[in-house]
Amino acid sequence: MDLEKLVNDLKESLLTLLGNKYKEFKPEIQKDITAFLKESEEKLKRWIVLLAEGSLTKDEFEWLLKSQKDIVALKALQTVGLSKIRINNIKNSIIKTIFDIVVATVIK
Repeated sequence: MDLEKLVNDLKESLLTLLGNKYKEFKPEIQKDITAFLKESEEKLKRWIVLLAEGSLTKDEFEWLLKSQKDIVALKALQTVGLSKIRINNIKNSIIKTIFDIVVATVIK
């Protein structure tokens, strides 16, 4: 399993999904996604390896991802005045997308 490729695939998928859903904020979303993945990359890679080895269950992996929700700062989106509810919905979409892609890739 190529972790670098998986992280790049995650980034591309998140940018596509959120960029299409929130077209008016695409530049801000790109900045925020890039910052989040850069900050969380080491943890994500470690958790993916543990999931692949069977040392983590899907539920544990999901819980760990959700623990990162506060790290998804979305500062650029906050500066353009998005509501907290909408930002939380975007955060949930990010976590769910990461979970779905990793589980589909790692657990076959």
